[in-house]
Amino acid sequence: MENSPKNWLVTLLLCWFLGVYGAHRFYAGKIGSGVLQLLTLGGLGIWTLIDLIMIIVGSFKDNDGLPIKN
Repeated sequence: MENSPKNWLVTLLLCWFLGVYGAHRFYAGKIGSGVLQLLTLGGLGIWTLIDLIMIIVGSFKDNDGLPIKN
């Protein structure tokens, strides 16, 4: 399966440091959910934690449905 051209480490760091603002979702091209995450402060941190785990295990996908993997 083809992987996303987005960088895994950049996605991970954006989620870790700016996850409550949805920065990693904007980077992945998921603008709509990025705005929702921004408005809810990452779902009060829960949504951000779930995204962080998904990024670490390699199941987080970009807007084209391609996994962002290391």
